[in-house]
Amino acid sequence: MSHRAITRILPAQPTQDGAGVRLLRALGQQRQCRMDPFLMLDAFSSDDPDDYIAGFPPHPHRGFETVTYIVDGHMRHRDHLGNEGDLKAGGVQWMTAGRGIIHEEMPQQENGLLRGFQIWLNLPAADKMRPAHYRDIPAGSIATAGLPEGGFIKLIAGTIPWATCPLQGPGEGHPATQPLIADIRVMPGQFVDIPVPATHQALLYVFEGRLAAGDRAVEAGHTVWYDNRGETLHVAAAPGSDEGVRVLLLAGKPLNEPIAQYGPFVMNTAEEIEQALRDYRDGVLAQ
Repeated sequence: MSHRAITRILPAQPTQDGAGVRLLRALGQQRQCRMDPFLMLDAFSSDDPDDYIAGFPPHPHRGFETVTYIVDGHMRHRDHLGNEGDLKAGGVQWMTAGRGIIHEEMPQQENGLLRGFQIWLNLPAADKMRPAHYRDIPAGSIATAGLPEGGFIKLIAGTIPWATCPLQGPGEGHPATQPLIADIRVMPGQFVDIPVPATHQALLYVFEGRLAAGDRAVEAGHTVWYDNRGETLHVAAAPGSDEGVRVLLLAGKPLNEPIAQYGPFVMNTAEEIEQALRDYRDGVLAQ
């Protein structure tokens, strides 16, 4: 099986969001840094409560999905629909904002490591105004396959052909985007080849160790983009990486639709963005 070639390696950009949460924006820091159908990838990781304790107070969304994956720590979600859930280590929240939702995400710890990701996944134009809903997926429901020497694949969404049966993630991605999302750890001297459909764009975000990328090593805090030719993504630790490498895989089928974005609203036209702003101002965004 042939491997996809690397096309870009980009550093994540430090920024703040919510009420001052410090994070790295690995995708979406600029319009040309989106990877259809993914709009944004934020990585947060700190054991200093000053970096995260203020959390993400109530704020709106319209027109896309958010996928929040907590690697370490504990956060609580609440929304205007009355939904409430706890995100603990290894858990995922999959939220479809659709027509509109107002929610908050607040740390449930005053010290210790809080580490995780939030992914913004676009919705097709036909479904941007669908009713909002969400699902909490506990760590025990995440499909997991072991790799040699303590490595693993934790499949959040999509399907990977594996051993005698497919590895099926519990995430509920839209049929138009068919997302493949996985947390992959590969130990020193090992590798794994992840099949990715030819229809999908794909990237890896390195968040532990160093990734082997041809004749170079990609440090943690970088995003590696791949072209669409080839059947697999080759994941291996760079030589000298004693701890191996850990990456977040994002792959999805492009929508190839125009994108109009203003902060937490992602639509297809400027007029739709103006309507979203009016609806939020008038208190009918999420009705």
